[in-house]
Amino acid sequence: MKFRPLHDRVVVERVESEQKSAGGIIIPDTAAEKPQEGKVIAVGPGARGENSEVVPMDVSVNDRILFGKWSGTEVKIDGKDLLIMKESDIMGILEN
Repeated sequence: MKFRPLHDRVVVERVESEQKSAGGIIIPDTAAEKPQEGKVIAVGPGARGENSEVVPMDVSVNDRILFGKWSGTEVKIDGKDLLIMKESDIMGILEN
């Protein structure tokens, strides 16, 4: 199944963080926080501005992003846990 987000919505797959602390202690799944980093899977065309023209999105497919802890709506599509959020919920793009 293909999913195409509308307007300024973005589909994100969480990127799992390492399960060890900086000191080498292994963190169990029950104590680990959900990662706030993800990979963009799909992007809508953009929101409409005041003059009714579509404002293009700043993020694109395959961008690694950082988002807020409570951002987005969790959904399951084809057995994958994904997030759907507005572009404004994204704090930034991670670059190498």
